[in-house]
Amino acid sequence: MAVSKRIVLHFPQRITNRPIVSRLVKDYNLDFNILKALVTPEEEGLLVLELSGERADYDKGIQYLTDAGVRIQALSRDIIRNEDRCTSCGACVTICPAGCFKVNTKTHKVNFEGEKCIACGICIKACPPRAMEVHF
Repeated sequence: MAVSKRIVLHFPQRITNRPIVSRLVKDYNLDFNILKALVTPEEEGLLVLELSGERADYDKGIQYLTDAGVRIQALSRDIIRNEDRCTSCGACVTICPAGCFKVNTKTHKVNFEGEKCIACGICIKACPPRAMEVHF
């Protein structure tokens, strides 16, 4: 069974100079799409990936990352909308490249579908009441 997930990888300083992600392709037959990256040698690194492949290969690849010292989080945990601040103004709806925001035609409320989010940060700047937050 195939699986595709968006994950955040946190690289400790000691391994940022190693070819960690390339092994996911070579050794574990996984495909990846880099959604966001901030990796500098001799500093901590951050990589947001969409990682996909067969379930058994995916699980082995995740175990490899964990054993290598990479901290892994599901991307959806890092995307937050402050419901108290959101006014459903709709500024985020047209600007989101991933289509994460949908207007409910009955209630006129803006719904946020975090599982679609690519953490580009555009909604943060577009949101007048500053209801959107991205944390890595």
